[in-house]
Amino acid sequence: MRRPIDSLFGRLALLVVAVLLLSHFAWYALMRLERSQSQTRYAVEEAVFLVDAVRQHVARSPDQPLPSRVKLVDPASPDVPADNPDLPPSPSRFLDDVRDRMPSGTQVRIDRPGHPPTLWVRAPTDRSWIVVPLQPLRPPRSIDRMVLWLAIIFSFAVMAALFAAWALQQPLRSLAQAVARFGRGLPVPPVPERGPRELRQLTHGFNQMVREVERTENDRAVMLAGVAHDLKTPLARLRLRAEMMDEPKMRDGVVRDVDSMTHIVEQFLVFAHDGADRSEAVEVDAQCERVVRSYRAVAAGAPTVQTELHAGPGFVLPAATLDRILSNLLDNAHAYGAPPIVVATARTPQGFTLSVSDNGGGIAAQDVINASRPFVRLDPARGGNGHSGLGLAIVERLVRRAGGEWEIGNHGGRGLRVSMSFPFQAVPRAAAASESAW
Repeated sequence: MRRPIDSLFGRLALLVVAVLLLSHFAWYALMRLERSQSQTRYAVEEAVFLVDAVRQHVARSPDQPLPSRVKLVDPASPDVPADNPDLPPSPSRFLDDVRDRMPSGTQVRIDRPGHPPTLWVRAPTDRSWIVVPLQPLRPPRSIDRMVLWLAIIFSFAVMAALFAAWALQQPLRSLAQAVARFGRGLPVPPVPERGPRELRQLTHGFNQMVREVERTENDRAVMLAGVAHDLKTPLARLRLRAEMMDEPKMRDGVVRDVDSMTHIVEQFLVFAHDGADRSEAVEVDAQCERVVRSYRAVAAGAPTVQTELHAGPGFVLPAATLDRILSNLLDNAHAYGAPPIVVATARTPQGFTLSVSDNGGGIAAQDVINASRPFVRLDPARGGNGHSGLGLAIVERLVRRAGGEWEIGNHGGRGLRVSMSFPFQAVPRAAAASESAW
């Protein structure tokens, strides 16, 4: 099951959302703290200004009435609030700030709870307590208009960041898809070079590598096909001359050797051929049954070939590709394995599978990687007549060209099994390609 967090876009999106959320939360907390501090500073400045204004009013115009809610109280009055050292942190900090702005020795108090908020101030030179109204120190509200604006800004920032992450991920996704196609041996069109400089350089290097590999592969295929094609005519003449020989034993030996060389040349031509299979798409189950029946009829000892076909009519492949795959695998199993040889198909939740297995000795674990390499024989003594080391390499190339994957290995400690899997999306593509050729 694919998890969104495993993709580059998913991780970039998670990182962007986390960073934006953290930055916006920190910004909001700082704004609330700064607003609280600004409110306290404003209240201190206002209180100090009022106290100074009252002092000046008393000094210059003692006979004039004081403004509303401002009064002078005799120090002996019972209304004077007592000094309370156990005030909450906010009022205590407020009194300290006011005391710092007043002359040394000034007494600063807040009225008792239950009364209108007032500030009581008396400097050493004051004859009375100066009582001025106090701006209430309201704690910041938990939810205000700032939260709405914060949510709007955060939403737009997340959308812009996700779009930027998507734009950065797209070139990487195209490159990853091209790498996957190249790894399966499929044609790879040039990948557009876009994105940051490092990504453009990576894409350019990949495109150049693909061109060089294709050029080398084409040169090798042309050389191999040319050599194989040029050998067919001399081999035909050699066979004709061998059949005209008088001695039967020598004639049969030479004909057998010529047939082996002809088979090797044909394998070379199949391996060198890199074009698309334009043959008709056929049902794999029915074609497997026909190929196995024909194989039993022409190959000695082949009646031990068995079939277990359960894929159904939806599994189709080009006829030529399927015939070459089956013939190479059956020849390999018949030459190196042991009966019974089983050709099996099945339908899985991911697609279809085709496998050919035998009950021989299998191959060593360290030789599994080399088994499908061209011109490689795991055991030189097993080369025999007509074997070029291309059988499994041809099968691998044909399977990947049809959009599938293959796996080779021993099964149950007995023989060799070659298992091929074709996803659902590859089967219609193979059928459509075959139909468009007609």
